Amino acid sequence: MAPVKTGYSDQSGVITDKHLEFYKKRSEFIGALTPEPLYLDKGLRELPTQIGIDDDSKIEGLIKLTKAIHQFDTKVIAHLSHPGRMANPKIPGNYFLSSTDKACENGGATPKQMDKDDIQQAINLFTKAAQRAEKAGFDIIELQFGHGYLAAQFISPKVNKRTDDYGGNFENRIRFPLQILDAVKTITPLPIIVRISGDEMLPDGIKLEEMIRFSRILKEKSVEAIHVSAGTVCNTPPWYFQHMFVPKGKTWQFAQKIKQEVNIPTIFVGQINTKEDIKKLTDDYQADYIAIGRSLVADPEFVGKYNGQIDGNIRPCLACAEGCLGGVKSGQGLQCLVNPKVGKEIDTFKKAKNIKNIAVVGGGLAGMEAALTLNKRGHTVTLFEKNKMGGQFILAPLTPNKKSMETLIPYFIKEIKDHPINIVYKDVAKSDLIHKFDEVVIATGSKPAEIKIDGLEKFHWAEILLKENLPKDKNVLIIGGGLIGVDIATALIPLHNRVTIVKRTTDFGEDMEMISKLLSLKMMKENGTVFSDHTHIKKISGKTIYAERNGIDIQFNNIDMIVVSTGMKSFNPLEDELKNSISVHVIGDAKKIGNAQDAIKNAYEIAKRI
Repeated sequence: MAPVKTGYSDQSGVITDKHLEFYKKRSEFIGALTPEPLYLDKGLRELPTQIGIDDDSKIEGLIKLTKAIHQFDTKVIAHLSHPGRMANPKIPGNYFLSSTDKACENGGATPKQMDKDDIQQAINLFTKAAQRAEKAGFDIIELQFGHGYLAAQFISPKVNKRTDDYGGNFENRIRFPLQILDAVKTITPLPIIVRISGDEMLPDGIKLEEMIRFSRILKEKSVEAIHVSAGTVCNTPPWYFQHMFVPKGKTWQFAQKIKQEVNIPTIFVGQINTKEDIKKLTDDYQADYIAIGRSLVADPEFVGKYNGQIDGNIRPCLACAEGCLGGVKSGQGLQCLVNPKVGKEIDTFKKAKNIKNIAVVGGGLAGMEAALTLNKRGHTVTLFEKNKMGGQFILAPLTPNKKSMETLIPYFIKEIKDHPINIVYKDVAKSDLIHKFDEVVIATGSKPAEIKIDGLEKFHWAEILLKENLPKDKNVLIIGGGLIGVDIATALIPLHNRVTIVKRTTDFGEDMEMISKLLSLKMMKENGTVFSDHTHIKKISGKTIYAERNGIDIQFNNIDMIVVSTGMKSFNPLEDELKNSISVHVIGDAKKIGNAQDAIKNAYEIAKRI
């Protein structure tokens, strides 16, 4: 398992029961597990709730962690990273050092350019942490020399503009990372892995050719393996996070080239989330080692299911970063869009004491999750759906770069078929439910909110994303600039449509996951999308749209099509009909408008209690 930040500690950086349960769930079927990056000094945290290895007082908790993982005969890797200028500026007491005195272009504090004393102190932090890792029972050390962290800030010609022994040519730029490695090797006999970015995906950043040279030197210094990723947290976060917007397999190519050129054990990583990915890596790339991160978050038994050690369908990772990155950034800790148990491993459901006959009305994500959880708890479940399974999430994979989302609905459908859940395709009436079921779960979702504009008669909603509805070479006005509006715009652009998007406020894509938002808005701007904020549509007459922006009358001319994406409203007509006759639970969008993660999580929590 690759290191994935959890945010499950407290302000003191200790191991918690939440850590122990999370990692135990993911240890059984793998060869080695890397907990999240361990901070070397309290003033160098990326998260307020990160695990620390900065003090001997942490060893006791870390021993609990390694013992919990070792019970499965699984090795434990201590991932040691100094963030340098990427320490979190919002955490009081943090300090900032780098090869440079320039702040990251994506934000962050201005660092001090390190002098030789600072360099030696940083080396000492690594050696002390390595000693503690050995005492705590870790089997392997992984040194983070990539991803835009401190060592990479010296290696990268984009960042390192020094003129002393630590800057300029390649030999000088790798001097500091090699000094870290030499010092750690001197202090501990534990085997060492070095993690690198095969390429920072920047014209003037770290490139593969230099990383091949660097890897040869690392091999000469008896490094056991090279862990090859890509990107920098500062400039190319989509590559760093291996987000669904970047092509799968590029990091595999970097690792393969290093493996071939250097002849050193190489760890392949990046969007490895299907059985086919593993087969491709083993058959075509002859991968020595495969590191899986978020796929083990989505499904702790991913590897066990792949190897046939355990039955079941693999709950797919969508590479969306909605729950894993979004949860950590929001301070709630690691979560997962597709797996509502993440972060709640301590509080998983129990078998029901009183078995009931339950109807679930609606086959969207919430309805399917509820049906499955209720069935696994022992209830008899009938799932009613009037059209097709998936609800509005059917539209999610139809926008550019979101194809990975198409795996989720087939997973749920296969799960339902593999469990004794009765599916009835019909539009449910009260008479179908009363006196036939003990309880009813309503998961009828939501509908587009109504909008009243003089002259608005013919318009589209998100159904425009369906292949048969997508226009070509049209002037399209999108009313509403949230997630749905932005997603629709990105789907229209490749078909040479000219897009204008209007919003009453200013923040286009305000409810989107941050990486998706930034890349979607970038695509729109690069393709000439007209953004009109603080805009109120007043009247539509033919192809002319009359509006007001900041109190000034404006108009949009020659508009061929209008799309309305001004939000959703809950749709649950059955609740009032049933509530005096039978016990009713309303879940997902039918109860409160949210995203896919909210729907699945809410369904799971309600079904867990029935």
